[in-house]
Amino acid sequence: MNIRSWARPLLIVLVIFAWLSIGGAGGQTFGKLSEVQENDSAAFLPSSAESTEAADAHAEFAPTESVPALLAVEGTPADLATVQAFVDGALDRPLEGDPEGRTVGDVTLTGPQGQGPTAVPSEDGEAILVSLAVDAEVFDESAGEDSVGQLYVDTLRTAWEEAETGLTGYVTGPAGLVADLVEAFGGIDGILLLVALGVVLVILLIVYRSPVLPFLVLATSMLALTGAIIAVYAMANADVLTLNGQSQGIMFILVVGATTDYALLLVARYREELLRIQSPYSALAHAWKRSLEPIAASAGTVVLGLLVLLLSDLKSNAALGPAGAIGIAASFLAALTLLPALLLIGGKHARGVFWPAMPRYRGDEAHEAEETIEAVERRAGVWGRVSRSVSARPRLVWVAAALGLLLFAAFVPTFKSGGLGERDIFTAETESVTGFEFLEQHFDAGATSPIRVITAEGSSQEVLDAVSGIEGVTQAAVLTPSVAAGAPAGAVPNEEPIVVDGRVEIDAVTQVSASSAEALDIVADVREAVHAVDAEALVGGQAAESLDTRLTSERDLRIILPTILAVILVVLMLLLRSILAPVLIIVANVLSFAATMGLSALVFNHVLGFPGTDPSVPLLGFVFLVALGVDYSIFLMSRAREESLQHGARQGIRRALAVTGGVITSAGIVLAATFAALGVIPLIFLAQIAFIVAAGVLIDTFVVRSLLVPGLIGDIGGRAWWPSKRITD
Repeated sequence: MNIRSWARPLLIVLVIFAWLSIGGAGGQTFGKLSEVQENDSAAFLPSSAESTEAADAHAEFAPTESVPALLAVEGTPADLATVQAFVDGALDRPLEGDPEGRTVGDVTLTGPQGQGPTAVPSEDGEAILVSLAVDAEVFDESAGEDSVGQLYVDTLRTAWEEAETGLTGYVTGPAGLVADLVEAFGGIDGILLLVALGVVLVILLIVYRSPVLPFLVLATSMLALTGAIIAVYAMANADVLTLNGQSQGIMFILVVGATTDYALLLVARYREELLRIQSPYSALAHAWKRSLEPIAASAGTVVLGLLVLLLSDLKSNAALGPAGAIGIAASFLAALTLLPALLLIGGKHARGVFWPAMPRYRGDEAHEAEETIEAVERRAGVWGRVSRSVSARPRLVWVAAALGLLLFAAFVPTFKSGGLGERDIFTAETESVTGFEFLEQHFDAGATSPIRVITAEGSSQEVLDAVSGIEGVTQAAVLTPSVAAGAPAGAVPNEEPIVVDGRVEIDAVTQVSASSAEALDIVADVREAVHAVDAEALVGGQAAESLDTRLTSERDLRIILPTILAVILVVLMLLLRSILAPVLIIVANVLSFAATMGLSALVFNHVLGFPGTDPSVPLLGFVFLVALGVDYSIFLMSRAREESLQHGARQGIRRALAVTGGVITSAGIVLAATFAALGVIPLIFLAQIAFIVAAGVLIDTFVVRSLLVPGLIGDIGGRAWWPSKRITD
């Protein structure tokens, strides 16, 4: 008996068993990723950020840091007793789902002399505010599947609903905002993945017209994802990387989209080879060999592009780099090991996976049909007609495509890249945001999260005057022992300030909430005024952290963009053995990115009405679009080089466009659809990333890869492959 006759089936079984074992282990880890998430924006800032240094200094003035939970009630002074009675009763209520059986009061900090939370009326007599606070360390503790902070807010909200006071109340503040954010991310493990897989399944059913093949591709995607989850969870649990909900969601989408794209390319080449080669084993081996280089180049480009994010000073971006890279590596391995095994599970009857449209062996007829470009284009259908049209007038095509992209790129200056306030991050209505808006109407909303200025004791009065004169600051005072204990400023007359190492802290209350975009502008003004008096002063607080996030993102953009372009250019040069062609591809993809951002500005500003964009959106949009968008040029140009070596540059690009048009278009639509699925999570950041990447990938698929690049190569001819002399016109 031929050894290969039994070794090949055994190898197939072993590969499938190995991936199923990974799937089993990864399935148990799947729901645990949320346990190692960190969604506090302050945790992502570098230690050199001014707000981070201010936070470290503030800890010396007020060792116990708290997270405020604000109960804002629409009521009059006559309702004070009702609200106070509710609060007193709520303190005895057990935290819902807490395995330690703690009550709300057990984790609520008390004020001076043990004073508990007190209901306070607004000056206009139309609202009541109760400020409750939880120790920051306790707030972040795990309590079963949730954190103590999440249980605290959920318990308060449930208690208010059940109290039936007849008053409208909102549990808001930083605690409410975090709870709503965690709830929004709760859909990542379930609805996001289901929507993404459902969309991919529909597309694959249309592309393959088979009831079998789409499920083999989806199985490959899911097992690749479980493999990535195991590695990412281990790294996050060991504090090697800082994972947040956004990074987790993007990683899920990357793995599903990339695995499906690689599968589409391999399966398309396999189908071609089955027409020429009778044995499915030999056909797949040939297809695997021909697909390895473009898939490896594609995966390598994305992995290297993502790893460049390690240069980011924002830990959230830096963590997304390795998390996404691990996901792409898992996709690459699964597509080139598990999928081939699944495709060959039928042995000599393996063509059955394509049923009912099974490719039939055509032998010499298949080889003869490929001798003429006309036959290739006729068999390619619509993409054959596109190929013929582009080759007829290549210069007109690429110039028209470039002008169209430049038209949209002209709107890039209207892109609002100034950042968002933390309360502006949701696309759906949330109780915390509604509560913040109510608070701003009746109270100084920034009272619970003031701007903190750490300055030298000798400069304190000048700094205090400077801060008090800033528009938007309603009150500023030096931190004293009674204020640090929770008393209002001025409660103890002539009290000496707290002095630590010759420095004092000044707390400035703003009219607007610290989570609003307007607060960032106030912080910038405060810093300018304070630094003019004391260059060594530090300005921190929640709003300052948001401002530093924006400033850090702008710095990252300047460093990372050129680095990614350089890395991708080197990969393309190695793949295509050319200098000019990779440069043309890079220029085309940068133009595509600019057009996408211009289109996004129009949609965000005039259609969706977004107040702005998250500071990291332009950077991540660039990383994904350039690294992922260049994939389609890689798939096209790697095939073009193969064909050009035999038929010349102009006919080579023509053949490549005709042959790969269908599969690359399918891959682009799949990736665009999977990223669009991010829109089901009610966060502006993910909605913006979803639109930018989906729109950009479609532009890359239908304009750059189909018109711009083929037109350029067709116009330039063999010179496009310079300095190679093996390819003629």
